[in-house]
Amino acid sequence: MTARSTAVQTPNPLLAAAVAGLIALAQAGDAKAQEKKSEREKCYGIAKKGQNDCGTARHTCAGKAKKDNEPDEWKYVPKGTCEKKGGKLTPGKPTDSK
Repeated sequence: MTARSTAVQTPNPLLAAAVAGLIALAQAGDAKAQEKKSEREKCYGIAKKGQNDCGTARHTCAGKAKKDNEPDEWKYVPKGTCEKKGGKLTPGKPTDSK
């Protein structure tokens, strides 16, 4: 009968450092994404038909705006640019879409 070696090999230090670097890079990317997300704000009244970013009292999904520039439909914009684009930071009452 032959004896099998049960010794565990230690990982290559260079490979271990590369994997650790990739993990750190991924975490830094997540932090940067969170930072960018916080630099945006909802801007009401500027979304074009079918291009809103999320739901309203009339529907639950993005891309469901029936008309351009509805006061209750919104898009994310860079912080501080909403009013320059003609929008408002608070929702308005929807127009009658009949």
